[in-house]
Amino acid sequence: MQKIGPCLWFDGRAQEAAEFYVSVFPNSQVVDDARYPEGPRGEAGTVMTVRFVLDGEEFMGLNGGPLYSFTPAVSFVVMCDSQTEIDDYWAKLTDGGVEVQCGWLTDRFGLSWQIVPEVLAGMLNSPDKAAAKRANAAMLAMIKLDIAKLQAAYDGIEPTS
Repeated sequence: MQKIGPCLWFDGRAQEAAEFYVSVFPNSQVVDDARYPEGPRGEAGTVMTVRFVLDGEEFMGLNGGPLYSFTPAVSFVVMCDSQTEIDDYWAKLTDGGVEVQCGWLTDRFGLSWQIVPEVLAGMLNSPDKAAAKRANAAMLAMIKLDIAKLQAAYDGIEPTS
């Protein structure tokens, strides 16, 4: 078990969310759950927490009720090696969710994700400041990130209409 990991607060949908997320990411599984006992919080026998692993990273979902909800102030970044990988994660995570901008989306549970090509950091951190500026401008104009268009902007190639 990793020492530090996120606990995600849900309003009764933690198990459903965990099962959805493990269907999206490879090398993932629901590990276990804990049920509410008799008492003042939660309905006895319903899922209180669920532990799950997404591609080697452990998460916990908590059915804590309607008191809190997700905001884009916290998001999960998925670094991708190819456009195919970006397209796949984008399609799965926006199913029932909302496309935002610059590679950001909000999934059906209200959780924010950033689907980012691995090569983008190199473009934005390039010593060629003009190329970095072009790549950044291209990124800001996109919803789902497109590696070929980012690379063309970085390289100074004008888009064809």
